[in-house]
This record gives sequence, structure tokens and C-alpha cells, in this order.
Amino acid sequence: MASAKDKAAARKRFEDVYTAVRDQLLSQFEEHGMPGEAIEYYRRSMDYNVPGGKLNRGLSVVDSVAIFKGRELNEEEYTKAAVLGWAVEFLQAYFLVSDDMMDSSITRRGQPCWYRVEGVGLIAINDSLLLEGAIYQMVRKHFKGEAYYVDLLDLFHEVSYKTEMGQLVDLITAPEDKVDLSKFSLERHKLIVIYKTAIYSFYLPVALAMLVCGFPVEKASPTAPDYYKLALDVLVPLGEYFQIQDDYLDYAGTPEQIGKIGTDILDNKCSWCINTALALATPEQRAVLDANYGRKDADAERKVKEIFKAVDVDGHYQEYEESAYQRINALIEKVPEVQNAAGDAVLRRDVFRKFVEKIYKRTK
Repeated sequence: MASAKDKAAARKRFEDVYTAVRDQLLSQFEEHGMPGEAIEYYRRSMDYNVPGGKLNRGLSVVDSVAIFKGRELNEEEYTKAAVLGWAVEFLQAYFLVSDDMMDSSITRRGQPCWYRVEGVGLIAINDSLLLEGAIYQMVRKHFKGEAYYVDLLDLFHEVSYKTEMGQLVDLITAPEDKVDLSKFSLERHKLIVIYKTAIYSFYLPVALAMLVCGFPVEKASPTAPDYYKLALDVLVPLGEYFQIQDDYLDYAGTPEQIGKIGTDILDNKCSWCINTALALATPEQRAVLDANYGRKDADAERKVKEIFKAVDVDGHYQEYEESAYQRINALIEKVPEVQNAAGDAVLRRDVFRKFVEKIYKRTK
């Protein structure tokens, strides 16, 4: 486990690349003759929305490249990996700015959602599109001459599309202003989680690292390993476990522990907890859930939590977590540690183990 000092240094080095990338994007605005007001607004939008989170997705690209190569990265290798890491963080920012408007959210990362900032409003729609467009400007500038350039573009487009598919299913299943628990199910929750979260948060960073490290997208022969399918089959269950964990912490974690007040019950979220409770509830308990879930009322929230306790959501989560942990570790052990064609990188299981290490039994 890295020390707090090492983690801080790794974050600082990564953040330095953000500054360089942001300034390159601002220079493009200048080259296109954009007025100073637009340039300053774009800077403010990027600084407000991109670098403020945990940066786990972006840092995972850098970590994965280093693990695949089995050594410390030189400056050029680090910069390329970090640029792709920031491309993932820009994608995350694009999704969050859009999502907050769709959900009428109030705060994000402890500050007002971007669309609620004075002078922004619905301009945030265009700002979200600029954040997405920035991804392809970054990739073009730093990877245009690479053999895998088109594969990078294809991966970002495919993952973005799948995430948007998941967002659609989530929005029509659990609109904040219309509660209909008949649309909820554990199967629907799984579909939403895989498409909306797991693919871009877990698979994308590793797949980008694999492209940088020369793992071919096309199989060399019918018997050759499908590197990306091997990664996907581990990382999607990992992402599903992460989101279920997040859902449970929203219900069971304290504000001091998770750094926020859980609002999934009040906001009519299609979370693992409500879906588990629906699967276990008696008709009488189901009636209580139908009458109280998704209501902006503290007493209604309390009644829902009482049902969660009565059907033992806590115990079922503990069982789920142990089962998921064992199942994911078994999947990791089946991944063959094969080299790329150049022989300078290996599809190491430690990439996947690092994700498990970060999230198993987490409390925030």
C-alpha cells in the first residue's frame, strides 16, 4: 500500500499534466480567434468541473500502464498515460455536468453544481459538450501519429455511447418527480450499473492502458487470447460491486464517514438497497415502500429505512460483498498473464488486484 505522502506526490504529478492539457486547449481557443471573455469562461469551466474529484479513473490509466510494463515510466510514457487519464476525467466531467442538470441536483463535490453557478445556467449544456469535445482534441494532439490512434477514438466513442444508454434507462426507470417502484428490479439495476458506471469507470481506464502498451484489438489467430474481453469480464463485475457498495453506503454510512448525507431514498434512486428490499418485502412492507419511497420527507425516509432493517438489507449486503469478492478474485486468477507482441508489456493480474484492493470493504 502506498503511503499518504506517495499518494499526494502521485496526485500532484498527475495534476501538473492537467495544467498543461488545459493550457493547450485554451491556446486552441486563441488560435481560432475566440475573444478573451470566451477563453476565460472556458478556463473557469474546466477548472471548476474537471480536476476536483478523487481522480481515481484517471490515475488508474497511469497505474495500469506502469503495471503492464513492470517498471517506472519514463517522462514521455508518463505524459501519454496521464493525458489519457485526463481524457477519462474530462469524460467524467462531461457526464456529471449533464447529469446534474437532468437530475436538478443542487451540489456536486461540496460546491454548487455548475449549472447553478451565477452566470452559467443553461449555458452548461454547451459547456458539457465542450468538455466532451476536449477529449478528442487531446487525443489528436498527443496520439495522432500512433498506430492505435483510431482505436483510441473508437474506444472513447463506444464507451460514451454505452454510458449514455445506461443513463437513458436510469432516467426513464427512476425520474425524481414520478415514483413507480413497479419499474424497479435487481435485473434493471444491474443493467443500469453496468452501462452507466462500470464500463467507463473500470473498463475504460484499463483498456486505454492496454492500447498504449500495444495489446492488439484484433485477435492474431482464432486461438489467440482476446485481451480486451479478458479485461472486460473482470472489470464489469468489479464496477458492479463498486456501485452496489456505493448504494449501500448511501443508506448505511454516516455523513462523517462518507463525506455527504445519503439522499438515494429521498431522490427515488434505483439503488441496490430498494431493489433488494422489494425482492424480500411482504405485501404489507411493499405497501409501505410504495407509499414512502422517493418522497421529499424525513418521516417517509425513516419508514423506508425501517423496512430496510426489517428485511435485513444489511445482512444481505454483507453476504453479497463476500460473494462478489470471492467471485471477482476467481475471475482474476483465470486471466492468463500473456505478453504483447513486442514483448515489453504483460497483461498482469496485479492491474485487477489493485482495483479490488482499493474498493474491498471501503467505508467512504
